[in-house]
Amino acid sequence: MKEVMRCIIFFFITALAVSQEISLRMNSLTAVNVTMEEVSYRMKKAIRLKEMEQGGESIAIVNGLHFSNGTIVIELAGSTIPSASPTARGFIGIAFRVQHRDSMRYDCFYLRPKNGRDIDQLRRNHSAQYIAHPSFTWQYLRKEYPGKYESYVDLVDGEWTKIKIQVKGEEAKLFVHNADQPALIINKLHNTESGGGIALWIGQETDGYFRNLKISKH
Repeated sequence: MKEVMRCIIFFFITALAVSQEISLRMNSLTAVNVTMEEVSYRMKKAIRLKEMEQGGESIAIVNGLHFSNGTIVIELAGSTIPSASPTARGFIGIAFRVQHRDSMRYDCFYLRPKNGRDIDQLRRNHSAQYIAHPSFTWQYLRKEYPGKYESYVDLVDGEWTKIKIQVKGEEAKLFVHNADQPALIINKLHNTESGGGIALWIGQETDGYFRNLKISKH
């Protein structure tokens, strides 16, 4: 029994040792097609991202991080900019295993906050999304694999939402609102990169806010 307890304590201490809380500040991020500022949003300190030019990748890469397998936890809030088109949904999420060499490659989970409580059930079914840049866009995945890479989750436009992403090998799961069960499960990630950076991600016509990033590497 004592030996079992020692093993449990050892593994608990080991897990703590690889858990890291990341300070999200402008000097800890590398902007790609976004403007950044440190703000207070809904009474909480946050990093705000806004798209600079439509059509490009709009992310902020966390400096000095290499992530392969593990857990990513963050709070985020997304809404649309005042001039947004009716099709904009406040797209906001996290990219992982980011490679930014000659071209940009990454896997990504993101939310569409305006879909979460839409009166159209089909829109609700498109609340959470997985993509793999550059080839596996949401358009391609929805056409070729309808319903497989997106799902419903209750979301409120502009409100803080906590998400957790678990990555192991070719598998990844998205958890929302401290739920015990994932909102979206990907059994085979489409990018072949085994590791890379982590980035804050926003879509077109989005006003995005991020805080409390925590990483646990396995």
